[in-house]
Amino acid sequence: MTSRRDFLKTIVTAAGMVSLHNMLSAQDLLAALRPRRVLNLYNTHTDEQLSLPYSPRGIWSKDDQEKLNYFLRCHYTNEIKPIPPALINVLCRVKDRFAPSCQIKVISGYRSREYNEYLRLTGHQVAKESLHLQGLAIDFAIPGIRNRDIYRYARRLKKGGVGGYPDFVHIDIGRVRYW
Repeated sequence: MTSRRDFLKTIVTAAGMVSLHNMLSAQDLLAALRPRRVLNLYNTHTDEQLSLPYSPRGIWSKDDQEKLNYFLRCHYTNEIKPIPPALINVLCRVKDRFAPSCQIKVISGYRSREYNEYLRLTGHQVAKESLHLQGLAIDFAIPGIRNRDIYRYARRLKKGGVGGYPDFVHIDIGRVRYW
C-alpha cells in the first residue's frame, strides 16, 4: 500500500512534468488534499444554521462574509453590522482546538443599541458600550466542551477580551482583558 508521503511525492513529481501554464503549485496540491475546514454555526435566538468553509489563514469570500453578517445580525431588530473576519478567525481557532466538526451555538453576535439597552434594563450583565454594538464580539458555546476550557484557551490566544459565563464564553477583538 502506498503511504501518504509517497503519494504526495508522486503527485508533486507528476505536477512538475506538466507545462507551467497547466500546473498547480505544490502548495495548492497539498491544500487540496487536506481535510476541508467548515465553520458550523447555530443561532440560539433565530434557530438558523450556517455552514461555511474556511482556510487556516481565515480568508473569506465576499459572499461568505455577507452570510456571516446576516447570520450574526441583531435578532431583536434584524439590524446587520459587518463582522470583522478577525473575530471569526479567533472563533475558528477555538473551534479547531476543541471541536473541528462540532456545531457552535451562537448566543449573541452584533447587538443593536435598542437590544443592548433592553438587556441592561432587564437585569442582564451587559456593558453600556459593549463591543457587540460594533460587531466586534461574539458569545458562544460548544456542546460537549466545558466553557471553562474554552475560556482558558481563548485567553492564551491574547487576541482580545475573553469573558467566562456559566452558559457561554464571550470573545472580542478589543483590547486584551479577562473577566
